[in-house]
Amino acid sequence: MSFNQEQLFTMALGLEKPWYVSRIEFDPSEQRIDLYLDFKRGSKFCCPGCGKETPVYDSEEHTWRHLNFFQYKAYLHARQPRTNCPDCGVLTVQVPWARPKSDFTLLFEALILTLARQMPVLAIAKLVGEHDTRLWRVLRAYVDKARAEADFSGVTDIGVDETSCRKGHHYISLFVDVKQSRVLFATEGKDKETVSRFHQDLIEHRGDPDRIENFCSDFSPAFISGVNEHFPNASITFDKFHIVKIVNDAVDEVRRRETKDNPWLKGTRYLWLKNPGNLSAKQRNKLESLKELHSKTSRAYAIKLSFQGLFEQPDIDTAHVYLKKWYWWASHSRLEPVTKAAKTVKDHWNGILNWFNSR
Repeated sequence: MSFNQEQLFTMALGLEKPWYVSRIEFDPSEQRIDLYLDFKRGSKFCCPGCGKETPVYDSEEHTWRHLNFFQYKAYLHARQPRTNCPDCGVLTVQVPWARPKSDFTLLFEALILTLARQMPVLAIAKLVGEHDTRLWRVLRAYVDKARAEADFSGVTDIGVDETSCRKGHHYISLFVDVKQSRVLFATEGKDKETVSRFHQDLIEHRGDPDRIENFCSDFSPAFISGVNEHFPNASITFDKFHIVKIVNDAVDEVRRRETKDNPWLKGTRYLWLKNPGNLSAKQRNKLESLKELHSKTSRAYAIKLSFQGLFEQPDIDTAHVYLKKWYWWASHSRLEPVTKAAKTVKDHWNGILNWFNSR
């Protein structure tokens, strides 16, 4: 059995009757292949409205970017038929190789979606030779479709945090399903209104604010206020990373102040901030020699290590007793940054200890 090149490309594209490749144009100087698709005269198509088989009323020319053939850009050209249904009127028939109103084939869009999981859109645009604005339209279409179909009815545990989206004070807040490790909602800003917008979005996707049991966040007053207002049944757990960071920052502030009078502390910042288990042998030896000097920084460091021991306690009752003893030590340390950190811990006491319930 022999095939001409049009038949071969018809098979390669997976076209089914009445569609076929009518001609092929190859331009090596432009490094592109143009494939012209057509349907046989007298063909009938199903009405997009009711599905009734209807003759072709007229057609409109359209072009779609397809996957490359080897190193050559490929484009599909076709007359897109329109039907004139007695019940539905004149409607455009959807072609099987592309999404409605898209200038790319489904296979090309699949490539974009796959690459977008690993690469910035601008890098993809350079790779495939398209403007990034066109690729963003593809991504938004699929994201919007997925979002419209999302079901948040089973969500009970939420985590929220903000991140900088570009230089300056430009932030987005991310709300995630902690149990399923998926992003539920992203919005500009980091104020109380971000929680309000998430509350509305949760409802729109079949979620129930009254079913939210746990909310994990940092110490942001805006987040705390928003959660208390919109999720009355949720217990707040303060994120472990941010809790430890409060005490770490206090140690670093003590070190920076002491460095003015004790220059031997210069260049030692990460020795005090890293966990002992993450230090090299050389770093551990240097840290031990610095601790022997009984500096303010070494006292702050001891308080920090003691605070980290909180999360090793077996249950919330034991942790409560442990934290009370730590708070007395830190608040009486006569190290102003440490006493300030201790006050922050006290102001967020229940949310810190709630970690032992929610984990």
